[in-house]
Amino acid sequence: MTSIVFMGTPDFSAPILRMLSEEGYDIKAVVTQPDRPVGRKRVLTPPPVKVEALALGLPIIQPEQLRGSEELQQILDLQPDLVVTAAFGQILPKELLDAPPLGCINVHASLLPKYRGGAPIHQAIIDGEKETGVTIMYMAVKLDAGDIISQKAIAIGEQDHTGGMFDKLSFVGRDLLKETLPSIIDGTNTRTVQDESKVTFASNISREQERIDWTKDASSLYNQVRGLHPWPVAYTSFEEGNFKIWWAQVGKTQHNETPGTVVAIEKEYFEVATGNGESLAIYDCQPAGKKRMTAEEYLRGTGSKLQIGDQFK
Repeated sequence: MTSIVFMGTPDFSAPILRMLSEEGYDIKAVVTQPDRPVGRKRVLTPPPVKVEALALGLPIIQPEQLRGSEELQQILDLQPDLVVTAAFGQILPKELLDAPPLGCINVHASLLPKYRGGAPIHQAIIDGEKETGVTIMYMAVKLDAGDIISQKAIAIGEQDHTGGMFDKLSFVGRDLLKETLPSIIDGTNTRTVQDESKVTFASNISREQERIDWTKDASSLYNQVRGLHPWPVAYTSFEEGNFKIWWAQVGKTQHNETPGTVVAIEKEYFEVATGNGESLAIYDCQPAGKKRMTAEEYLRGTGSKLQIGDQFK
């Protein structure tokens, strides 16, 4: 049976690892990121792929930095036939890319050559794309630039957000890899060179991308909110603190107000002026120093003094 080293870290990767185990592939090791502190109490927490690997009884390797490490040599010494990665989170050195006889392949959550990089799902939703998908590709030294083996597209619905699309695409990736692996192993798979003229990038989300610019139109801001939900979450400034907006919709109120102005307050939401004469209706929020809450809870409590004309920045 084909021997594999699997490399992945978040929830997206776990069903893919599980499939490889269930299909009977010889998984020599699972390589994932180190445990990290999580939450306000900074509890040391294993990545989801480590949890899955432990449940499957598989050997685990957790390099802080793969390049030039003892862990890299440990992986090379395993002499796998194939390396499979899915959202691992580190660049693979050429020494590893060149080692497996069947190569190194990646399960990437976009329809390459669009959205190369670490945040393809976030960026597709932020950009208002109507579809995305998964690409199985050979890995190359250049980021996400290798030859395409197979692809599967799915629609992005009007209410879809990044968290939900991560879950959907994880299972699309799992099924597409299951379908594609036999042809990779027997050498009958196709290889399609990426069209460099169609390349776009989706770098890891920056703090600046999280900040709401109220001069943008309402649809763009809605896409930003859902593209950053449930992490890292869009935010604005209010009363000298950061105010997170977990969920919103395009509002109903037309206005001639300065962008960022509160233009309507209802029981379950409030609306803020955007730059196109429309508004953004806030349904789920988190004031500075407070827990996440519905807008209704906010308006009954911390935000009970909110008034039309108040300004978000």
